[in-house]
Parts: sequence; structure tokens; C-alpha cells
Amino acid sequence: MARSTFVCSACGGQSAKWLGRCPHCEAWNTLQESAAAPRRSAALAPSSPVQTLGAVRAQQLPQLPSGIAELDRVLGGGLVPGSVVLLGGDPGIGKSTLLLQVLADLAGRETALYVSGEESAAQVGLRAQRLGLRDSPLRLLAETQLERIAGALDAERPRVCVIDSIQTVYTETIGSAPGSVAQVRECAAQLTRRAKTVGTCMILVGHVTKEGALAGPRVLEHMVDTVLYFEGDTHSSYRLIRAIKNRYGAVNELGVFAMTERGLRGVANPSAIFLSQHGAPVAGSCVLATLEGSRPLLVEVQALADTAAAPSPRRLSVGLEPARLAMLLAVLHRHAGIGCGDQDVFVNAVGGVRITEPAADLAVLLAIHSSLKNRALPHGLLAFGEVGLAGEIRPAPRGQERLREAAKLGFSAAIIPAANAPKAGGFDGLELHPVQRIEQALDVLRALHG
Repeated sequence: MARSTFVCSACGGQSAKWLGRCPHCEAWNTLQESAAAPRRSAALAPSSPVQTLGAVRAQQLPQLPSGIAELDRVLGGGLVPGSVVLLGGDPGIGKSTLLLQVLADLAGRETALYVSGEESAAQVGLRAQRLGLRDSPLRLLAETQLERIAGALDAERPRVCVIDSIQTVYTETIGSAPGSVAQVRECAAQLTRRAKTVGTCMILVGHVTKEGALAGPRVLEHMVDTVLYFEGDTHSSYRLIRAIKNRYGAVNELGVFAMTERGLRGVANPSAIFLSQHGAPVAGSCVLATLEGSRPLLVEVQALADTAAAPSPRRLSVGLEPARLAMLLAVLHRHAGIGCGDQDVFVNAVGGVRITEPAADLAVLLAIHSSLKNRALPHGLLAFGEVGLAGEIRPAPRGQERLREAAKLGFSAAIIPAANAPKAGGFDGLELHPVQRIEQALDVLRALHG
């Protein structure tokens, strides 16, 4: 009789019986029944010698350009041999399309293998035909059994391999169904060990849950070297790739793509898609100079303040930190004397981008003030800076790069923290207004309105 165990879908911890709460990570209702894996005798691998830190030879790992500059930016320069990349995203957002494009381009220079567990070889061939990639020497395998995939890897010895997707791969040593916590964890562990041993760059495609997190055990993200999230609205032609974890580059780096009939193409000037094209300045809109990884971006922040129809006014934030909106409204009331107690306040970042840094505070407050007064901000004005509870404007990191991007795109005025003002010189055509408090920022607005 096959023995069963209960595995936590959040942390991968095991329990001999079902419990309402995982004893390892203390998450509720996450234990799922799974067939226990047979015990295997452990073989001792040769151990590495113990050495001092100074004796370790540090060397720069070579990188393979993917052929798509935006993806290389997110990866930190390119694909690293022996690394494991996990790419997650909603169904139909373009994960398979992007990876097929990358491998088809790499196949002309390096040996590449595309393992499809969700589609047949004919379906992948139809997609390649639509993308104009049928002439690529890319090697293709439609398989879901781990042992057969391992055999193909031994025979082909590819430099880059894509597994689409890790939730469809299963091993015969575990009796549970494909996609279960035990199967995903074991298959990912074996593929990771193989990638490290033979130097193959392994790219695993992962499904996401309805909450937007990667499906499967949480330990999956700890196994791999890089975790990328595919974001974007399926009704829009633009897609974003964000690095959540990267051992070979910066985290929170952002790549911007446009979906076309010939596949995904990198966007050379992403600031343009996050700025709405108004015929004339409108009330409730302010341009923010933000940072995504190492890239400065200009994003339009829109606010709408309207008389509340219910006793409890609504506070809704899309693309920005929801918890900071109520705090900023309190600061606006306490230190600037502008109350929103009887107003519904809605804030949105244009283009579907998510802004997590507090340097967006000043732009949000200026947009809310503009909507309350029903008066548009001057044309060509942008702002950035963190607002404290005492009403002070705190500096934002790498302010010079934000201002340089604004000057390049033709902006004429900027309200910035006083600590971010250049020590000597400025930017041609960009008039700077350094402020230390929120009251000073509103005074600058009044002076610009004349």
C-alpha cells in the first residue's frame, strides 16, 4: 500500500497527517495530500576543499546575449551558462512567444533546445511560422517526463534550454500528479543540479495563481538564480518584465516590450507609453520622474477628487502604494490646510506600471491638489520627492538621472527636493524649483500659475 504524506503548498514542508496550519511556515489550509517519494540511498559526492576567502579566485562569468536588448537589461547583461531562470506570468501574456524568439535567435550561434510540455510540436511550429522563425535551426522536444528530458539533454548538450512549463513536468519516482508540490520541487531540483553540473542555462516557465504569485512551492524561487515576472494587461499591446531576484544583476530592473504581429519587440523609449497625450493640460495630472532598477522613467500620475456620496469617502489607488494614500491626504490637511474629508479620492499610474518607491509622494499630492482646485498644472512640469509626516520633502535617490531624463524629453520645469538640487550648473531648458516642505511646493505652483 502506497504511503501518503501531506505537503505545504507555500513552503514545501511535509507532515505525516493533515493539519489546518502548516507546522513549518504557519500558513493556514495549505497542506495537500501527496504520495510519499520512495527513499533512495544517499551517495556521497566528492566534497570541495575548505579554503580561505582570500584564496578564492573571483572571475567574471561570461554571458550570452539573448538578442533582445530589453531582456538583457533585466537579466543583467545576458544569459549566464549554468544559471537557472524562472519566468512567471499570466496565461496568454507572451511567455512562450518571447522565449521562442530568444531561442530561435540563439540557435544560429549556440546549441539551443526548446522543451514544450503544454503544446505539441505542431502547435509550436505554427507559432514559429506566425513569427517568421521556421528557418531557425532550433531543436524542439515535446515531452513532459523528466527522465526523457534528461536523456535529450545528455544527447543534445545545449547551451540554453527552455522548459515550458515546469508544472507539466513529472518524474516516475514520485507517484503524485504533475503540478503537485512534490513533483514541481523534485523536477526543478533535478533540472537545477543538471544545469549547474554541465553548464547549461536553464529557463523554466512557471504558472501563476489568481493572486499573481508563482504556483508551486515557495522553495522553487529559492532554488533558481533569477526570478522574472511578466506583467501587463492582456488588452494592451505593452508588456513588462520585472526582475524580482537576480544573482547576476540588479533586482527590480524593468524591461518594456510591445506585442506585434511578429512577436514581442523591445520599446526604445518607454517613458512615452507612460505619458498620456493630452491636447491641453488637464486638472488632476502630474508627471513623475521615477526609477525602475537602473532606468529613469517618466510616468503620468492622475488623481480624481469628487464629492463623496456615502458617509465614508473612498480611497482607491491603482499602480501606487494604497497604504500611503491616506497618509498623504492627512499630511495635505495638517500642513497645507487642504482637507479631503468629504471627497472620494482616486489615484492611478498611467500605462499599467506599478510604482513602489516613496519618491512618488510629491507628484501624487500635486495631482490631488490640482483635481481639488480643478486647475491644471503648468505644461511641461514634473515632480518627485518623498513626503514625510511632518510635511518635509525628503530627497530621492539618483535625482540627477531623473532630471537628465526629463530634460531629454523636453520638460521645462521641475519641483524637486532641495537636497536633490545640483550643486553647480543645471540642465538646459529645465527650470528647477527646490523645496523643503509641502507648503513651499504649493507656493511654487501658485507662482507658476501667476
